[in-house]
Amino acid sequence: MEEDEDTSRAIPKWVELEYSHMRTLAGPESEVHFTHLSKSSCDTLTSLFTQFAAGEAALGVAHPEGVLELMKARGVSLDKVCLLDPKAEKPLAPEDGDGRFEWFLFGGILGDDPPRDRTGELRGLGFPSRHLGPIQMTTDTALGVTKLVVRNKIPLDKIPYVDHPTIVFNAKESVEMPFRYVVKNGQPILPPGMHEHLYEDLNQSFDF
Repeated sequence: MEEDEDTSRAIPKWVELEYSHMRTLAGPESEVHFTHLSKSSCDTLTSLFTQFAAGEAALGVAHPEGVLELMKARGVSLDKVCLLDPKAEKPLAPEDGDGRFEWFLFGGILGDDPPRDRTGELRGLGFPSRHLGPIQMTTDTALGVTKLVVRNKIPLDKIPYVDHPTIVFNAKESVEMPFRYVVKNGQPILPPGMHEHLYEDLNQSFDF
């Protein structure tokens, strides 16, 4: 969900990496739709999504229309869409993957630090909602956790996490990530290319 005045701004590299990772995490049996985008963002993502071979990742589609329009076009009712909302009363649970929901909706742009509650724009529309715990996640992590719970039937509190990990590049350079990540082999799961991007971004920050 973009601000109107930002419709001509290029999508940041970190967003491209996270959105591509979302498709990988969702898997080829799923679809990932990005809605309410400017034409330039739709064009950028559509081009980006062609880089995946068929069967390698979830179908990724960028839409200029909002989610309500997409729901109407696809014949999906409000009660079949679960809004992942940090302020929801109930946590996401394995039984939420039993067919009661057809879509899982991630509102706004997750990953802001501090969170700006962009999901609030969708909260008032009446979607059933669930939360993923008290710690802010990146967009791709939120999707990955959702799949682990509803598809793999792993309870939220049984998933291995690390909060605010420090990414070390060398003896003198590191950066702390202000989010919760899923851990694999003792390391936070980052999108492919994110480690390199963070290092480049860190160097640019000190390029006078």
